[in-house]
Amino acid sequence: MKRNLIRTTIVAVAFAGGIAGGYLYRGRALAAPPDGTAAAMPPSPDDTPAAMPPSPGATSSGAPMPTASLPGFSAIVQRYGPAVVNVSVTGTTKASLSGTPFGQLDPHDPFFQFFRRFGVPQQQGPQITRGLGSGFVVKSDGVILTNAHVVDGASQVTVKLTDKREFPAKVIGIDKTTDVAVLKIDARGLPTVKIGDPKRVAVGDWVLAIGSPFGFENSATAGIVSARGRSLPDAGYVPFLQTDVAVNPGNSGGPLFDAAGEVVGINSQIYSQSGGYMGLSFAIPIDVATHVEDQILAHGKVVRGRLGVTIQDVNQDLATSFGLPRPEGALVSSVQKDSAAAQAGLKPGDVILSMDRKPITASSQLPPRVADLAPGTRVHLQVWRDHQKRDVEVKVGEAKDEMVSSVGEHGKEQGKLGIQVRPLAPEERKQAGVDGGLLVEGVQGPAARAGIEPGDVLLALNGTPVKDVPQLRGLLSKAGKHVALLVERGDARIFVPVDLG
Repeated sequence: MKRNLIRTTIVAVAFAGGIAGGYLYRGRALAAPPDGTAAAMPPSPDDTPAAMPPSPGATSSGAPMPTASLPGFSAIVQRYGPAVVNVSVTGTTKASLSGTPFGQLDPHDPFFQFFRRFGVPQQQGPQITRGLGSGFVVKSDGVILTNAHVVDGASQVTVKLTDKREFPAKVIGIDKTTDVAVLKIDARGLPTVKIGDPKRVAVGDWVLAIGSPFGFENSATAGIVSARGRSLPDAGYVPFLQTDVAVNPGNSGGPLFDAAGEVVGINSQIYSQSGGYMGLSFAIPIDVATHVEDQILAHGKVVRGRLGVTIQDVNQDLATSFGLPRPEGALVSSVQKDSAAAQAGLKPGDVILSMDRKPITASSQLPPRVADLAPGTRVHLQVWRDHQKRDVEVKVGEAKDEMVSSVGEHGKEQGKLGIQVRPLAPEERKQAGVDGGLLVEGVQGPAARAGIEPGDVLLALNGTPVKDVPQLRGLLSKAGKHVALLVERGDARIFVPVDLG
């Protein structure tokens, strides 16, 4: 069963009768340092070069040491701070914990803390909600970018500028998949930000966030880029920028600047177990956001390419199981019926190594690349199947708000794998939508260590569909020390690497 995870958001929300938090997901022009260097003293006659210690900032050989200067962000705040706006929303919601996806999670489940929503009132019935987020002006005639979760479901949206003027805002469009929204206010001659290139941002670069954490307008916080291309649950289209910038509820939708004063991202999510900043913040790359903006302004909606596959990353055990030279690519765990991938002949167990000759080193790289393609585009995929590379041409379909894609006989023990299985009954096969498959009834040994559980349906071994116990036994007899089992659990299918020892 697909886990019903809650998208982390960081909009500060004020409920009627009290203030609470929102949703939680649990560069270059540096200022010169002050000139405080002492003048060099001439050496005394007794001094020789060999006797002089190396100067600060130099190695013993005299070569200069790499140094890093601390940035000064005041010029950026003064220049672009007026383009950052406060976004306040009003709406109505049924304030009931049990009525939310969060209420469906087991409190002992670790995802309960990782994705917990804080400050949700316990009373029943409709409640007036007021939320605070951030945004920034991208066009001087009043076009503003923010997060979709800031304005989603709002009955009234108000934008407040740094000069205290307030405007009612129209929501031109939202894209929940990327968490981007486009607003429009009736104003002219507004200050705007400068759009940068997130592909030029490197891990370790300084970045600056401006927003309204907890309603404190135009607050600036700084840090560094911690990682690029982060893939988060239920956000497969977005290769997030991870930073250690202090981002808190209310920062949602605010800009992330590089040290040159260019916007490289939109602050969107945080990882938190407490409801506040814990050193992990995630920003939507600005090129993803502007692509959404262009489509919304031009067509009123966002159109994406779609393959119709579910994919997962390839680790060392899976690479060994499939005979890959190294762990790379996107492993196809399921193919949707009548999808573009199905029509092209892609199969579960295929590993997509490249698209249009650009390598896919991690599965998270594939969804955004496919999403950027117009439906009908033909792309060339190189896939790994049956221990060799194959070329597949796919005519890309259109996404419909889904991911492009995140033994022995019954009653007897099979020592090598450590599972007890039985064939699926006809009604079970119909319910699962499969022709074969074996139901796991008992687990121990290697399969248990790999995470296989009773109730899982075993569909394939190393990409070969499994229909009965004798076939499974034959496949195991030919397998090496590692196998990859395709299992179905609830609505999800995934390859599980098993070390047979």
